[in-house]
Amino acid sequence: MQLFLEIYAFLAVVLRGFIITAQSLTLGGSAFLLLAAPQAAGRARDLSWRLLFWSAALLFLCEALAAAALMAMLSGTLGLPLSQSVGADAVVVDIAAAALAACVAFLAQRRAPLQNTLALAVALLVVQIAATHAASRLDHVAPLFVAEFAHMLGAAVWIGGIPYFLILLATTEGEARRFAARRFSMMSLCAVALLLCAGVFMAADYLGDFSAVYGTSYGVMLTAKVILLLGLLLLGAMNFFTVRRMRKNPQTSVLSMRRFAEVEIGVGLTVLFCAVSLASLPPARDLMERASFAKVVERLAWRWTPLLESPDHASLSTSIAAQAAPIPAPEAPPPRNDEDVAWSEYNHHWAGLFVLALGALALAERVPRLAPYARHWPLTFIGLAFFIFLRADETAWPLGHLGFFESLRDPEIAQHKLLMLLIIAFGIFEWRVRLGKLKSAWAPYVFPLSTAAAAAFLLTHAHGLTNPKEEMLIEITHTPLALVGVAAGWSRWLELRLPDGAARRVASFVWPLAFILAGQLLLFYREA
Repeated sequence: MQLFLEIYAFLAVVLRGFIITAQSLTLGGSAFLLLAAPQAAGRARDLSWRLLFWSAALLFLCEALAAAALMAMLSGTLGLPLSQSVGADAVVVDIAAAALAACVAFLAQRRAPLQNTLALAVALLVVQIAATHAASRLDHVAPLFVAEFAHMLGAAVWIGGIPYFLILLATTEGEARRFAARRFSMMSLCAVALLLCAGVFMAADYLGDFSAVYGTSYGVMLTAKVILLLGLLLLGAMNFFTVRRMRKNPQTSVLSMRRFAEVEIGVGLTVLFCAVSLASLPPARDLMERASFAKVVERLAWRWTPLLESPDHASLSTSIAAQAAPIPAPEAPPPRNDEDVAWSEYNHHWAGLFVLALGALALAERVPRLAPYARHWPLTFIGLAFFIFLRADETAWPLGHLGFFESLRDPEIAQHKLLMLLIIAFGIFEWRVRLGKLKSAWAPYVFPLSTAAAAAFLLTHAHGLTNPKEEMLIEITHTPLALVGVAAGWSRWLELRLPDGAARRVASFVWPLAFILAGQLLLFYREA
């Protein structure tokens, strides 16, 4: 139980991410089938109904798990009996949403009229709003409820409808495909307008004033979400113009649309998880302690000399505290000293060297004379993973006083270990792909998917600091790395998937340059 309580906050964010994803697929799929593809038949219709059923089933499962986890947390922290924890507002919301999701799954299994499925999905969305920031406000409650509903509805119709659009592109031809493409294009435009208008209203209320944009973690995450949405809009615009060209060159246009739609799904899921991470933070207007503009500029100022010499491990605050009172371990981390800051900066700077070398070698692979040597660039990931394992968590084995399994109780350490495994996985896979030892059709996609997943994971990564100002100053340096990682992963995907042409050539240069930029961001990272 103690381990569960320690990692509950992180698990809740992950669960909520799957909930909003499944909810978007459920609502977006119902709207797409009813409004954009009423003429779809055969395999397209069958696959769409299956996706709708499994989305609703996943939503039911995640909502049930969220309710059970919250009840366990209330029981473990407050000692509430089951009869009282069931009545908590958030638990009631999860149970009601689970019941509605089960009804949608039942209707999808029976291929019921889509009007009924869509009505239940909209009702489910209304229930979900009771668990958002709008429900906790003391002022502007009704307008915020309407704005939250409009924002989530727009996201669901747009992002949740893309997988169904992709199914239709892959399984239909002729006028039915052109009709659905035009309809979904118009649906997406309306959904985006709804999403943006509602988002601007909520941002103005939750931020309070402009200083919150750069002075709070909420503002930093909101900025990241806006940047990701701009990327989605760019992809959507490319598909919009592709739809207009379908009659002139239908085969190439449809293939390009499918590839851009694939990336829209990936970036869209990242946006949804970013939104969940944002919702887990208190609104910026409620935080009085903020980083000043001068402090933000100081933290982001370019430093030409990286720190490549490590302080002694015994001089770190955690090592000193562990030596003073090894049993029991302190409940709260001791105050950070100068050596702690230097240790963290050293770690980031050396990681930057690995990533910078990776990007430079990947770019050099395009030079025929250098290609035989540069193609081994994925091996730099192995060195980076070993460095993370050794240095990322100074309190954990092999350097710290916590054993390996004991250290996994800390969500931040557990996230570092999972990130390390992801790095090793796509490093080995990509190396073998470059050598031609893995010739399976799916093998080349491990690298871009792993990169994109790690970047999305970084957006939900929490540092567990009790000082909101210091938490924000770390977020403002880590968030750009996540955004660059999203660009790197999905541009590599486009290079692999797009037909020959200008877009593919551009994508082939974007992802190595993105890694070079990430390396530079790490190399000049600072915490003081």
